[in-house]
Amino acid sequence: MFASLLIKAFKSPEIQTYAMRYQLKIEVSLKPGHSDPEGETTARLLKELGYKVETVNVSKVYSIVLEAQSRKEAEMKAEEMCKKLLANPTKDNYSFVIEEEK
Repeated sequence: MFASLLIKAFKSPEIQTYAMRYQLKIEVSLKPGHSDPEGETTARLLKELGYKVETVNVSKVYSIVLEAQSRKEAEMKAEEMCKKLLANPTKDNYSFVIEEEK
């Protein structure tokens, strides 16, 4: 009886857990050995403009604001996003930085 009352209390709208907002910066880049035509073209054009550029590697950066109960949960969700959508594990590496929004 006590346990069922406790469960009802935690499901009550008066008792809510507040999610924190986190700023995610997720960078997705090509793994070594994969062709980067955009980077190669950019490097060539920069050289033509007189810059002493050796290589250019292109990557994508996703800026995401995410609600999560904890930093650990935010990290798990960022990892999940990368694996499910943002990065192709065959050709991409990814990394992310998480900061609590103020």
